[in-house]
Amino acid sequence: MKNQVYKFIHHKVSSVQTKIDALLPKYDLQEKHIANLKVLTNREVLLERLPKNGIVAELGVNEGKFSQEILSISKPQILHLVDTWDSERYHGGLKSQVELTFESQIMEGKIKIHQGYSTVLESSFHDKYFDWIYIDTDHSYQNTKNELQAYKDKIKPEGFIAGHDYSQGNWSKILRYGVMEAVHEFCIEEGWELIYLTIEMSNNPSFAIKKIHS
Repeated sequence: MKNQVYKFIHHKVSSVQTKIDALLPKYDLQEKHIANLKVLTNREVLLERLPKNGIVAELGVNEGKFSQEILSISKPQILHLVDTWDSERYHGGLKSQVELTFESQIMEGKIKIHQGYSTVLESSFHDKYFDWIYIDTDHSYQNTKNELQAYKDKIKPEGFIAGHDYSQGNWSKILRYGVMEAVHEFCIEEGWELIYLTIEMSNNPSFAIKKIHS
């Protein structure tokens, strides 16, 4: 009986995942998109490589743990924290926690809190404003694609778009991500290149891309 139930559930899940995967575009990068690529051990090392003392945004903040690392390692002039904080898992209580954690930095103007959808809030930032941003929202193909398009003009000419979950999915939760597909498509269509990839096993990989300048 258990084997029959397992086979039934496995078949249903596999069927759904196959359909989701079929909807995602598959783009192979060219040599020019990886010519300057460097592999890093983890995303803390990535923070060391990204511009220091810059203007930065983190899209998808949760309770602010990675925000603390950005603040400590990258020492940004201004760190914009963007999140909806509107779901059961990512709720308003977490926003209050973030505000309490960074109370002094918020008072100093070093950290600015923005509640809402990243693709809506992008209009409040000037073009060529950010030295870099880090995307860690819902990891879906469509939302990642929308965020890349929304923020591409908000990045300084030598700036970066970085992000989390550069992988095909979360096996334990049976979730299919679309970050890789969205990033590859964006690089090919918009003329950007992969500069950094992290390879840690204790965390999902991160990426960083920048505009190709001929």
